[in-house]
Amino acid sequence: MSTDTVRAGAADEAAERRREQRGWYFYDWACSVYSTSVLTVFLGPYLTAVAKHAADADGFVHPLGVPVRAGSFFAYAVSASLVVAIVVMPMAGAAADRTGRKKPLLAAAAYLGAGATTGMFFLDGDRYLLGGLLLVVANASLAVSMALYNSYLPQIAPPEERDAVSSRGWAFGYAAGSVVLVANLVLFTAHEDFGVSESTAVRICLASAGVWWGAFTLVPLKRLRDRRTAFAGQTSTHGWRQLAATVRDMRRQPLTLCFLLAYLIYNDGIQTVISQASVYGSEELGLSQSTLIAAVLLVQVLAVGGALGMGRLARAYGAKRTILGSLVAWTLILAVGYFLPAGAPVWFFVLAAGIGLVLGGSQALSRSLFSHLVPSGKEAEYFSAYEMSDRGMSWLGPLLFGLTYQLTGSYRDAIVSLVVFFVIGFVLLARVPVRRAVRDAGNPVPEMI
Repeated sequence: MSTDTVRAGAADEAAERRREQRGWYFYDWACSVYSTSVLTVFLGPYLTAVAKHAADADGFVHPLGVPVRAGSFFAYAVSASLVVAIVVMPMAGAAADRTGRKKPLLAAAAYLGAGATTGMFFLDGDRYLLGGLLLVVANASLAVSMALYNSYLPQIAPPEERDAVSSRGWAFGYAAGSVVLVANLVLFTAHEDFGVSESTAVRICLASAGVWWGAFTLVPLKRLRDRRTAFAGQTSTHGWRQLAATVRDMRRQPLTLCFLLAYLIYNDGIQTVISQASVYGSEELGLSQSTLIAAVLLVQVLAVGGALGMGRLARAYGAKRTILGSLVAWTLILAVGYFLPAGAPVWFFVLAAGIGLVLGGSQALSRSLFSHLVPSGKEAEYFSAYEMSDRGMSWLGPLLFGLTYQLTGSYRDAIVSLVVFFVIGFVLLARVPVRRAVRDAGNPVPEMI
């Protein structure tokens, strides 16, 4: 084989890899509007208001006969959705690795979640139970789809490219969130000019996120390709048995498991801040919905630069050190958030700016760092466990947030209680020898990690 032929083959391979990477970015573009517009901005305050409308004289609703303070219903629904995801994700990940067919599973999860989100248009009056059900379906579907989506990363990017590729994916997601939030802000603030009520405007914003999610999912489904793995054809078990089997296999990679434990802790705090920030702003600080949308838009815009900037820091200092620095920043952000004065949107915007600068980078670099710790051929199964740490095991934070509020009646106490996740996560991550972990997983060790 001639040198020119080898070069041409390498060039074709690189072009195909770039094509897949560009398609891969678009799933972040597709689904991130759910996390932004639905979970972070609109659904928390709106579902809380619907629950309060359905509450009894003491302020409690009674799903399945269980008394729940209306102000805690949203947080409990988020926790329930993530428990459902724990059951489904191991099965989906194992099936993807053993069949080599990730795309059909990704499509099923994505369109189930998009359909449930679109159905939120019908959430009005006192239909808090419908809202809780749709939230459970959409959030669990997002978790499953992200596990499958993330598992493509080690297949479409060589080790030296992964921090950059992962960071670009998050940047795409935050850019999409910014675009949709601008449209949401226009509709919400000028709803009377559009001839709709405020409630209808919110429901349109919720449903539009589902339509966006479903439409742009077509791009990665067209460009990504399935790959057969060394484990193709093996049978998989179901539910909790599959989860147990995955954990047993991961015990052969104890350092990978140690990283997951650290990530489970600190990312639980990140996810809870994301999902509960709008409730904190509206209920404790007395900020308007328009102010909250503008603050989240600021987060989205700054998160694009933050994700790309922290990706550059990782090239200079390594992903682990950069993540540790971001955890210190998260701790300071929550401490400042506790003392924010009510009715002062300027200080809330300052807090939002801090969150935006560290949010994307923390998540993007954690994803790329974990991709180095995954044995070849088990990407989807291991990323299912990762996604449990990302979303599927992030029920502890909302649960702590909800319980703290239920016991104290203070959202300030609830928000500051989340500091414990970042402190413990920092300590655990600092103790993981990542270079040895990469070698133990059978992967080449990048020059800077």
